[in-house]
Amino acid sequence: QSSIHTTLVAAVVAADLAGLLSSEGPFTVLAPTNDSFAALPEGTVETLLMPENIETLKTVLSCHVIAANAMAEDVLKMISDGGGEAKLDTAGGCTLTAKFDDNKVTFTDENGNVATVTIADVAQKNGVIHVIDTVLLPKS
Repeated sequence: QSSIHTTLVAAVVAADLAGLLSSEGPFTVLAPTNDSFAALPEGTVETLLMPENIETLKTVLSCHVIAANAMAEDVLKMISDGGGEAKLDTAGGCTLTAKFDDNKVTFTDENGNVATVTIADVAQKNGVIHVIDTVLLPKS
């Protein structure tokens, strides 16, 4: 468990998604850091963690999960095949747009929030994790 992902882990546990994410997969998880969650408007994380908001929290977290084992080279191929961008559907019903620009891979949510991959290809037994610097949100 990574010390820069304690907020994400707490959210996954609160949303009861740990079982899903430890299942066979394959999954590609875009993992926002603690700093990413801290950058949300004040009170957002606390509100999402309230029992009455668990469904919303599940949706937010599921918007960071792609049902595929997409290593960085796979994402780059999708972007190349897409003529510069790739639309990726998430488990949470969000559509993310992947791009490669300035030697970095980014994922943009439907609200225009852009997350940059800071650490790629953290291999897991059921897929891969890419660390990102922004929390992606469902269409508002």
